[in-house]
Amino acid sequence: MRVHRVPARFVALIGLFLAAVAPTVRLEAAESAAVPGLLSTLSDGGSSSRESRRQAIAALPLEKMAEPQRRAIEKALRATTLYRRLPAQTFVCDADLFEFAIESPESIVDIWRVLGISRLALDPAGPDQWRLADGYGTVGMLRLLHHERQSHKGTLVFHGRGAYTGSLAPKPLSGACLLVVQHKPAAPAADGRPRQQIQIDAFVDVDGMGLEIVTRTLQPLIVRSAASNLHEICLFLSTLSEAATENPEGVVHLASRLTRTTPEDRQSLAMIARTAGKNSPLAAATPDDAQRLQTELAARWLSTNDLDDMHRQ
Repeated sequence: MRVHRVPARFVALIGLFLAAVAPTVRLEAAESAAVPGLLSTLSDGGSSSRESRRQAIAALPLEKMAEPQRRAIEKALRATTLYRRLPAQTFVCDADLFEFAIESPESIVDIWRVLGISRLALDPAGPDQWRLADGYGTVGMLRLLHHERQSHKGTLVFHGRGAYTGSLAPKPLSGACLLVVQHKPAAPAADGRPRQQIQIDAFVDVDGMGLEIVTRTLQPLIVRSAASNLHEICLFLSTLSEAATENPEGVVHLASRLTRTTPEDRQSLAMIARTAGKNSPLAAATPDDAQRLQTELAARWLSTNDLDDMHRQ
């Protein structure tokens, strides 16, 4: 099984970007034979054009924000050394589950922890704020500056700062990122299953690094890694949605094990699963529900032990 990852010397720098990207946080994954040419496909789908950047800035609802939030966004836009519109992702996912992931990203990270496929920690640090640590030297703070909803579509604006300290860099590295996340329902799949679409525009500032070195040397690696990770996270949500339909009691059991998730969010996840699976002929509970679910959800991704070995290389 081949592992998709960037060269070790760039992991720290990419970590700065991804530390600000939560809830689209890094999830190391095995490259699946079912997704041929994944990297080449993703690397061709994004944009750094002036028109994309103009559209992203125009999507910022500055007039609806308080003065402190507007100032933070304007400062981030002035300090941008790298702009990227990630490839839009369209994927099968229950609308309520997708909304749950948007509203409670720490619960999805808690699922990864329980499944043993990530050391990432995403802990609430106040209203609409999270602390992030990847377990390998990258830490960050993330703030939700604005969330605008219209039915199942919406726009979220995040601002994050991240830093890396460790063996992959000769000195501590830091950076910041402004993210415009837009999501909406997509046309249903051919079999009628609901699909969602997500689009992310990122404005990145790597402290102490000029525009030339970022755009010529780091941009190809950063944008490819970010696009790949967004794809993997959407794929995980799609897999979790399918599990909720076919094995709802397994998801209910999984929700009960999320010790870093609030009781209210555990109940919400359980209710979403039972609603999604109520019409499925495979929805009846069995003694093997929980184990079957864990195998299905974790099969594509590396274990934390594999991740540790990879980072020691």
